[in-house]
Amino acid sequence: MDANGCVRPYYQPVAERFSRMSPEELEQKVKSLELLFLKQGVTFTVYGDERGTERVFPFDPVPRVIPAHEWEEVEAGLIQRITALNLFLYDIYHEQKILKDGIIPAEVVHSAAHFRPEFVGINVPRDTYIHVCGTDLIRDQDGRYLVLEDNGRCPSGVSYVLENRAAMKRVFPQLFGTSGVRSVDTYPADLRSVLQYIAPRQTAHPVCVLLTPGVHNSAYFEHSFLARQMGIEIVEGRDLVVLDGFVYMRTTHGLQQVDVIYRRIDDDFLDPKVFRKDSMLGVPGLVDSVRRGNVALANAIGTGVADDKVTYAYVPEMIQYYLGQDPILEQVPTYLAWRDGDRKYILENLPKLVVKAANESGGYGMLIGPQASKAEIEEFRGKILANPRNYIAQPVVYFSQHPTLVDGGFEGRHVDLRPFILCGETTKVLPGGLTRVALTRGSIVVNSSQGGGSKDTWVLAD
Repeated sequence: MDANGCVRPYYQPVAERFSRMSPEELEQKVKSLELLFLKQGVTFTVYGDERGTERVFPFDPVPRVIPAHEWEEVEAGLIQRITALNLFLYDIYHEQKILKDGIIPAEVVHSAAHFRPEFVGINVPRDTYIHVCGTDLIRDQDGRYLVLEDNGRCPSGVSYVLENRAAMKRVFPQLFGTSGVRSVDTYPADLRSVLQYIAPRQTAHPVCVLLTPGVHNSAYFEHSFLARQMGIEIVEGRDLVVLDGFVYMRTTHGLQQVDVIYRRIDDDFLDPKVFRKDSMLGVPGLVDSVRRGNVALANAIGTGVADDKVTYAYVPEMIQYYLGQDPILEQVPTYLAWRDGDRKYILENLPKLVVKAANESGGYGMLIGPQASKAEIEEFRGKILANPRNYIAQPVVYFSQHPTLVDGGFEGRHVDLRPFILCGETTKVLPGGLTRVALTRGSIVVNSSQGGGSKDTWVLAD
């Protein structure tokens, strides 16, 4: 609805379709969707939950609709942002001009948990570090899209985008014929093109693989889904071997050289010879092969410094410094606990703020001040004082709500949006992305690990 209580024009087909459905028909549609997801094995894993770890991903049938003119601005802002982040990563792993010029304090980068000094001076294919990015957006009370955070290491969720769309097409086929929704089906082919583009070996058919931690990983469904959709092998560390600086895949026909690894494993576990020596997930010698330029990784090692939540505060400065432009998309005001003035403000206003650990994800390591107990607030006060570099704080943004099916009726629930950006020969933004919804009334935590679900996201053609 708009401010006058009228259905927005681009939501008319959706509103009319749902208003024509009887409660019995709607219930049947929901059951059909649940059965589809169950048959497809669309699951995620919650660690440490006594009710069981693997769950069918909760899905809400009311789609989020984004008109073309809104999406154009979002798309331009995301392309601008990933361009600046890639220039920043190339810079800090080479000449570090942005640090020398004092735009970003050197200590912010050098103290980042995911900065890899071992890779300073090492070139990566096409000078691109982030090939796949999932940037989280929210809309505030004024209708502006704001960047909440960037996910530039191993962003997950795109498989749910594709499965959500496939399910909605089957259960609500009439809606797609009248709404002019842009397709998301090209994502696997586009991702494969990005991988082939960065292959070091010039061959017509470079060998690309997806490296997974294994079946017990929370995103394993996505790993196997994407590998299948791209037509590439899914491998674990034990399936790869490094010989004379080259990476090979063990196959039933012998060893096959690998050109590109789409890795879904964090840096720390990639190579026990360089990072964590106790890692059973990685490939001994992989880093040496990367340094020699014999294999490419997507995303590159060391990208985590770009999605550190402290670094996030400086992205507008990066855009201005590298591109000479003002940011198209604004971001949430951020206080950095390592600054004396900011820390004083944070500690005095903890009950009013959202506090986040710099490198946590999935809704973990977070304090929502207005909803926290006194004990939780004091616990975070101690954490901030003990390690100021590791914490940021932001004002509570009660971001937009969307009609959501709850117990047979419709209620507003808070939603965010994670579009996926691919950076290869060209930069493409998947039209839509993953709309995550906080299914608990009043909650602003949308992560699936914290009880959230998802919606299909419809970007309309012109």
